[in-house]
Amino acid sequence: MKTKQFAILFLVAIATFFSSCSSDSSDGGGDGDGDGSNDLTSISVEVSSSVECGIYAGDTVSFAVTGNNGQDLTNQSTIMVNGNSISGNTYTTSESGSLQVTATYQSLTSGSLQVGVSEDHSKFTKHVLIEDYTGTWCGYCPRVSYAIELTKEQTDQIAVIAVHNDEEYYCDEVEALENAFNINAYPTVKVDRAADWTFPEPNNIDQVVNKTLCDNAPLGLTVIPTLNGNNVNVEVKVKFSEDFSFNNTKLVVMAVEDDLIANQENYTSYYGGVSVIQNFEHDHVLRASLTNVAGDAIPSNDILESVYSRTFSLSVPSNVTNASKLSFVAFVSNNNFTGAPYVVNARVGHFNEVQSFEEN
Repeated sequence: MKTKQFAILFLVAIATFFSSCSSDSSDGGGDGDGDGSNDLTSISVEVSSSVECGIYAGDTVSFAVTGNNGQDLTNQSTIMVNGNSISGNTYTTSESGSLQVTATYQSLTSGSLQVGVSEDHSKFTKHVLIEDYTGTWCGYCPRVSYAIELTKEQTDQIAVIAVHNDEEYYCDEVEALENAFNINAYPTVKVDRAADWTFPEPNNIDQVVNKTLCDNAPLGLTVIPTLNGNNVNVEVKVKFSEDFSFNNTKLVVMAVEDDLIANQENYTSYYGGVSVIQNFEHDHVLRASLTNVAGDAIPSNDILESVYSRTFSLSVPSNVTNASKLSFVAFVSNNNFTGAPYVVNARVGHFNEVQSFEEN
């Protein structure tokens, strides 16, 4: 089963390798010169297929067998899974639990490899939340803007909120966010509220992109806003996997605006390296939070058939320049093993957009 804290269950592989017998150059394990420096004395077995996203019931796993001298012995070895030999080096899992894997080659037997297999309940497309603490006065902030642009070229599975501490785009929630998450330097970029984006961000876009590759989030969202004159309704739905545990689970919904134009200080080499970027386009600018900035609790008794629904009704915030450029970012946070908040999944909703749960 997936963990109660919903960290992705990765491969648990604890292998103790030992030699069951020794050999000399006469049995083909040596390097042929008789000095024993490259003798084959032990073997090990490991998972050779990609398991970055964990192993789930129904997945096919490949194994590799290697000698202590680096020799690939996979095709010459017999691989055992839970005491039964398999054909070749692949095995298709049928249920969750633990696999005990060993290999034999001639008179050598590997240590035991333990492989964890998760229950394949609902898996949803993962969207990564990026919270960019920025300002038009912040000369190093264009570096982050450029990194976000690079990330968008690689994936559309990101949800960005630009938190501006400046005269142009300040809003009431800025101070609350700074206090809640100990923001004391600009730029600061939070990824899923769990880690800072590693400096320099344009060189580390994989930190964000790699989080979108697995598509095995334990919950999915739909965010459907509608605009009628000066009135906005935002319908948010969250669908949970059946084994989801509600440990301080919270919903956050924020309004952001795109296509805002203002000059931007620039101390970087990006955007031509000019000291002031004239008429810079600022996107994802935070305009208001429809919930507490740290989130509103999701009551478990309000969840019907694994779905939580909530509708927000509001007037277009007075600081919004163009209501048609609004979008709404919703995300669900939980607590990790140390009790710190992290974002389980996020989603952006635009006007006139149809969404469904991205259930895999």
